[in-house]
Amino acid sequence: LGLALYASSLCAVRGATFLYHDYCVIGAGPAGLQAAYFLQQAGRDYIVFERSHAPGSFFALYPRHRKLISINKQYTGKSNSEFNLRHDWNSLLSHDRRLLFRRYSRDFFPNADTMVRYLEDFASLLKLQVQYNTAIIHVTLEKNEQAWNGHYFLLTDQDRKNYKCSCLLVAAGTWVPNVVNFPGSEYVEGYETVSINPEDFAGQTVLILGRGNSAFETAENILGVTNFIHMVSRSRVRLSWATHYVGDLRAVNNGLLDTYQLKSLDGLLEGDLEDLAIVKDRKGKLHITLRFYLENRNISAGIDSITLPQDELDNFATRAPYDRVIRCLGWKFDFSIYNRSLRMMPGKGNIKKYPQIKPNYESKGTQGLFVLGTASHSVDFRKSAGGFIHGFRYTTRAVHRLLENRHHGVPWPSTVYPITQLTNSIIKRVNEASGLYQMFSVLADIILLRENATAFEYLEEYPTGVLAELEMQTGRKARNGLFVIIMEYGRNFSGADKDVFYYNRAVGEAQHAWQSNFLHPVIYYYKQLPTEREMRLRPPEWPLPRPDAIHHIVEDFLTDWTAPNAHILPLRRFLENCLSTDLRNFFAESCFLFAFTHQKLPPSCQQGYVRMQGLVGSPELRQHAVQAGLLQDYTHTDFSGDRPPDSHHGSQEQWMRDHGIPVRPLQHLVNAKDE
Repeated sequence: LGLALYASSLCAVRGATFLYHDYCVIGAGPAGLQAAYFLQQAGRDYIVFERSHAPGSFFALYPRHRKLISINKQYTGKSNSEFNLRHDWNSLLSHDRRLLFRRYSRDFFPNADTMVRYLEDFASLLKLQVQYNTAIIHVTLEKNEQAWNGHYFLLTDQDRKNYKCSCLLVAAGTWVPNVVNFPGSEYVEGYETVSINPEDFAGQTVLILGRGNSAFETAENILGVTNFIHMVSRSRVRLSWATHYVGDLRAVNNGLLDTYQLKSLDGLLEGDLEDLAIVKDRKGKLHITLRFYLENRNISAGIDSITLPQDELDNFATRAPYDRVIRCLGWKFDFSIYNRSLRMMPGKGNIKKYPQIKPNYESKGTQGLFVLGTASHSVDFRKSAGGFIHGFRYTTRAVHRLLENRHHGVPWPSTVYPITQLTNSIIKRVNEASGLYQMFSVLADIILLRENATAFEYLEEYPTGVLAELEMQTGRKARNGLFVIIMEYGRNFSGADKDVFYYNRAVGEAQHAWQSNFLHPVIYYYKQLPTEREMRLRPPEWPLPRPDAIHHIVEDFLTDWTAPNAHILPLRRFLENCLSTDLRNFFAESCFLFAFTHQKLPPSCQQGYVRMQGLVGSPELRQHAVQAGLLQDYTHTDFSGDRPPDSHHGSQEQWMRDHGIPVRPLQHLVNAKDE
């Protein structure tokens, strides 16, 4: 029967008329709109399908109690727009300054209705190509050698209209509620339908299944009116400030932890929900028991015929009956609309609610199918922010850049600088870049060195998981070595059982930078591009393979890595050792003396002084340099002879030191193993 139905569907497909677009995007939520923006800016042929009458339909219902947990920080003390995005977790990326979320709300935790209005404006003001009231109910493949990926994607909507595209971007999110089936689960109310009026819970006892933000959000709403609330889940509570994962329990929702630990009747329990059973008595009360007590029993016969745990253990924790049981177990991806030919398979273990995708966000089963937004979170689940707007706005941009190179021959955007700007370029990015900051350990800046290290090419926010494929994915060459800049937390600082407030938790001295705990920049140096095998065999919990050299910039309380001695000087010395060159900037007078005393000039002299470029001297500038110890004051020195004055006898090196010309041997490369 299945084969017959599949054959008949193929026949129907062949006889149907299809509306073609190069790109089809399923879902007009934040990720879908962000993808549409980049496609429109690039002038591509695309269409976005949205099942609702407006964008962001998920936020029209969720969160049920309407308070978002994505921060909306109005003031940072900075005017740098890129830096400010580090603390704006709701805005999508665009060129229109009107579409910053802080212009829509001043609340630190905004109302979800504001997000709906924001997304409507984003779609309308930017004139994005969104087709509303279109629910895609079936997706399949059509083999075609002339197609971009060897096949077309065929989509059918609820009205049996058909569409064809070369590349499919799935941004439908995770919206199917997670449901656990056990005896008596029909008595459970779902988070998606339960009342949000606290008065409906007055004087009741409530059991909540789940331990995420939706569970604690529900508890927070009724905490002051219930007799008590119990919460049961398979795993222990995970606090976001301990795990440094924004999807774990946030402080704004954790009032139940106070009432639990301060002995105010509420409590948390651990247990496998599939082992539970619920029995309803004649008064409508719900009793918790275990599944094995009900084996070979008839629940409909009544509670009197059923053994309860308290019959054998009189202090059983959940022996008191409940008035209501609420399910708050989150959501999962909807796999039902995808034909088996697409091989859209769920992940394994704790990422089974997401489809299987590669580190470049492409489906493992089908080339040309990319998953964006919340549904792509399997790449960095419980590690970074890829499941949330402030993370996937950057991963969506990365996917767009990959597609531009693959299908349109547009290389990954890059900028070429002289090698003298290497230190400055890194310092600038680690101090303001939002993509590196939010997608720590997942997106990285790549510095590709030119021949003889005279210049470098800077690529921003490239996915670390496909570093080995960089040349193919970006259209850029990495023939002379590269630096990879990412942000990291300390190796052993994050975890549900970690005490992140212990004494001496922070590192302040540059020589101990590798022990930094808080988020800080890390620079990896590779003499050649890592291979796929090296990526697979990288050390556990390392985002990248072991490099030829590595440098940690010491963590900073203000996340301001501009201190000359603690941050910039160690970084410059590391870069100099890797490149065997001197990256300092010199005044013209020093370059002039170098020309007579050295076989090779420093890069700043080669690219500045020799080309008659640099600062124009003035009496004020010279006086400042003398006072700062950068130049020697020659105004009272007699150089009338053929050699330096008697006071400067000795070796050539000593003479150079006396005249303000730094002379020092190059240090050995930093060995990552030693560090």
